Amino acid sequence: MTWLRNLKERIQLTDENSMQRYVKCHIMLLLGTILLGDKSGASVHWKFLPLLRDFHSISNFSWGSACLAHLYRSLCRASRFDCKEIDGPLTLLLAWFWIRLPYLAPPTREPRSFPLANRWRNWERGDNRYRYLSLAHFRKTLDEVQKGHFVWVAYGVDRIDPGIIPEDILLHAVVWSATVPLISFESIEWHATDRIRRQFGFVQGVPPEEWNLGRAHGETLAGPKNLDWATAPSHSCWIMHWTNRYNNVLSEYLEPSQHPLDVYMDWYRTRYGNHLKLSNVVVQRTMKVNK
Repeated sequence: MTWLRNLKERIQLTDENSMQRYVKCHIMLLLGTILLGDKSGASVHWKFLPLLRDFHSISNFSWGSACLAHLYRSLCRASRFDCKEIDGPLTLLLAWFWIRLPYLAPPTREPRSFPLANRWRNWERGDNRYRYLSLAHFRKTLDEVQKGHFVWVAYGVDRIDPGIIPEDILLHAVVWSATVPLISFESIEWHATDRIRRQFGFVQGVPPEEWNLGRAHGETLAGPKNLDWATAPSHSCWIMHWTNRYNNVLSEYLEPSQHPLDVYMDWYRTRYGNHLKLSNVVVQRTMKVNK
């Protein structure tokens, strides 16, 4: 990415073509660092180049769903016992965490800014204490989460001032709840909105069985170059499902209460037990090391 940075700095913004080259370099740098980067942090994959060929089509791609697919894939890999690092759009993960659990977030500096993550831009300049909080502190605090601590409907009028989120984004807010595969080149991850219905203002019932993505979930870029994933046998049916995303949005009537159904809680405890105690996990690992 050093080459890209140097190229971007050398471009003279004298006409429309030079401005487009500058923007394309900037987008590639964003893809390789903040949005769709890898663990190296030093390169950006060439697979994104064809997406920038037609400058006026760049804004038509679903970059948000691609970032979410990449984040889900990164979280999936990071859950493996032998994984020591994580890549992907971690700014998105942090923003989600801080918006949903505001009592664990650093103080906001620009509460009326958009994108919403900008409210924590340069947060370390306002409160140095937050940066010195330990991992053990956050694990213990998560263990002590109570009802009402988690913000389910994070983008409601009681949480976000009117006018902060642009109208052209809110216009398509209904598709946020679509239960569909998220696709970014080889990566396919399931957007299981039926398991977090409260996040979209619905009462949570017992969800159906998980979708099995099969071999599509394990696809890599080890195959042919310039593969058209839209026609790949592993991807074609999932891409069709994504294309019909407006037919797969949650459609239950809104209920006045945001509390989960008792039947759901019974199902959850039967299926997964009580919530995971992160502090206990740390203690168990420490005991094993000491032995």
